[in-house]
Amino acid sequence: MKVLFLLLALAADGRKARDAQDRAALEKMAAEAEGKASDAASLYDAALLRFYQSEVSLEVKDKNAARSAAEAGIKLAEKAVAMQPNNGEYHRILGTLCGQVIPANVILAMRYGKCALDEVNKAVELNPKSSDAYMSRGVGNYYLPAQFGGGPELAVKDLQKAIEIDPKNADAQLWLGVALRKLNRSAEANEAIARSLKLNPNRMWAKQQLEKTPTK
Repeated sequence: MKVLFLLLALAADGRKARDAQDRAALEKMAAEAEGKASDAASLYDAALLRFYQSEVSLEVKDKNAARSAAEAGIKLAEKAVAMQPNNGEYHRILGTLCGQVIPANVILAMRYGKCALDEVNKAVELNPKSSDAYMSRGVGNYYLPAQFGGGPELAVKDLQKAIEIDPKNADAQLWLGVALRKLNRSAEANEAIARSLKLNPNRMWAKQQLEKTPTK
């Protein structure tokens, strides 16, 4: 119970740092967690922190840092999946990390695109009622070029499914807005991002996205 509590607390601190775009805090937490990771749960927790680190790096347009953090996370997530291959959440974070490498370096889409698709699809298969699994597949489809089987239209479908499962999933609402804006559906995009901010007022990136999204 004590270990589980510590892992949950670390994940919560990581999300808080993610929301504030505090890259220094995320790097420190991720490095410490990575150094202590041994079993599947702690490997997953370290991978999750690398995911947050890569996510923020993409938000601030530091592609090299995003790729480095994502690739570090992939190694951790692969070990967690190898230890517990039937854990859908572990597959989800692995697929999400593979997907994060693509916007950081589109040339690597061929290498990481299959991992991103296969792993998030496996997560959906194992956890068909997981809002986060559909959200991750939606984000992956947003980043994955249409010629590789992705695109914003597919992203919107998955993100809507994620919200249907859990209307309080602030990240899914945010990404729905981003995908809708990509499709020039600005009014709907603005509404979705505003809903995300209502659910999580501390998310800096959501504030930034709302400011750049027209209401019409």
